[in-house]
Amino acid sequence: MESFLLQNFNLINNGVTFFAAIVGVFCLKKYNNPIISSFVYFLIYVAVFQFVGNYPAYMIEYEFLKPLKELVKGTGFERNYWWFTLFWSIGSAIFFSFYFQKILKTRLYKSIVKICTIIFLLSSIAYIVINTDLFFKTSIPFITLFEAFIIFIYTSLYFFELLKSDRVLTFYKSLNFFICATIFIWWLVTTPVGFFNIYFSKSDWNFVFLRWQIFLFMNIFMYLSFAFAFFWCKPEND
Repeated sequence: MESFLLQNFNLINNGVTFFAAIVGVFCLKKYNNPIISSFVYFLIYVAVFQFVGNYPAYMIEYEFLKPLKELVKGTGFERNYWWFTLFWSIGSAIFFSFYFQKILKTRLYKSIVKICTIIFLLSSIAYIVINTDLFFKTSIPFITLFEAFIIFIYTSLYFFELLKSDRVLTFYKSLNFFICATIFIWWLVTTPVGFFNIYFSKSDWNFVFLRWQIFLFMNIFMYLSFAFAFFWCKPEND
């Protein structure tokens, strides 16, 4: 089972991501809500960027990509750390800033989200400029941990607001609740792994396999939860 999961990591990971995106597109008419539509478009974005981001594996597996492999050999683009830092760590933070500013009702909470996002973006850009080599050689713990921190802030604000409103009575039918709860759990489980990225190398395959397994199972959990929520939940009236 373990060898099967490792050998088919990209296939399974990409599969559940595209599945959630397809289910979201299928349910767009059900919700008819611009906020939910933007989340579905985000899932499509994640599915595409994740598929493209696996290009190092494609260059090894497919012969016709050999010229591309030779072109990027010895450069920072030979690995995909820069891709996931830019389009996931920073890209997802930007989207969730937009998303939470739309679903939150309290003006103060909206302002907190906006301020946190600005600080995150400015800090991330400054860190990348100062540490350009790290941007291409490894995932950057500062950015991933900072991203997780602001996601926790955003979801906590949503939960606080939910508890103080009448919506708490029907939270189990709310798609926004399922989205927030799912991403909170995903970041809660995966964030501690970032503290041990120093061991993510060929010298410690046990940690490499463990890290792959954690992210694979959490990705399966997250995207299947989104797919379930699209079917289970009901449209909300603002």
